[in-house]
Amino acid sequence: MYFPYLRGKQFELIALREFAEQYPETAKIVPIIEPVKSTFNGLNTAAKVMFEKQLKFALVLNPIDGDFKRIHKDILQELPILSDNLGQWIPAFLFQNNIDAILAAIRERGLNDVMIIFKNGIDTEENTLNFLSNPQIRYIVNGDPNSRAGMRRLRHLENKDIIRLDNCFIEQPRNVDYLNIPEDKFTEEHRYYSEEKFYGISDYTALPKNFVDGGMLPYAVAIHMTYEKNRDEIYVRHFVSDTNDDQSNIQRKFFEATTKLKDFFANRDKTTAIAQLIQLLDDGKYPGLGIIKKLSIKNHIELMNRILPE
Repeated sequence: MYFPYLRGKQFELIALREFAEQYPETAKIVPIIEPVKSTFNGLNTAAKVMFEKQLKFALVLNPIDGDFKRIHKDILQELPILSDNLGQWIPAFLFQNNIDAILAAIRERGLNDVMIIFKNGIDTEENTLNFLSNPQIRYIVNGDPNSRAGMRRLRHLENKDIIRLDNCFIEQPRNVDYLNIPEDKFTEEHRYYSEEKFYGISDYTALPKNFVDGGMLPYAVAIHMTYEKNRDEIYVRHFVSDTNDDQSNIQRKFFEATTKLKDFFANRDKTTAIAQLIQLLDDGKYPGLGIIKKLSIKNHIELMNRILPE
């Protein structure tokens, strides 16, 4: 199973809505959503669509990025649709040495099949392992799955589904820096995770691990698209504009980058996300940077949905 880790920003949520509508009832994809906005209209709409289309998802109830660096909100209280559909989604918590707070939330809300996320790996001291032994906790997301000592101790826990979380995207300081990097290896874990006794795999799609709020108009447009290079490996291809001396004419930069994408995928399998980008180019339409991001995310989720076994 694949657990794409996404932030609850507008275009991430739109990508999930469109995927759910296009691939209803898929059991291979379970998005993990960490909210970053303290307004929940977009999340409420996305949750409604995912419930209707039976796309199960995990939702972080104690987010720490974006607006939640400054404020706290009771997400279950803010979104009644979650309480109305318990069992159709996974309550998730970020581990921040906050065992007592997590256990209190589980107890007070009557939560079951809870997910605990360790973004940077697990400290496997006895107190943490005892906490994870709680029968209400089912899923453990490990952001340092290559630690043999940690994994050995985790595997002694009973009735737990362990998910490996990998930071697969190699981030460059500026978009223009990808111009001389045609592609990077992204992952091969989709072929081997079950052999290593993982329940599933997770990554940040074709996005960096670290969340950055806001942004400025870029000098270069870079489109990052994952594709199946061979049966065992997924690569991420970088398509970058050429006129990158200033921040003017973003539309032209988009056409330059998308022309390269169209040429590359001319004789390769295309997801609907890639086909949509090519159609925008053919129609001479610039959709905006948010749509480019949405299609990059959707492409990767579509790809994983296609190649993962049932």
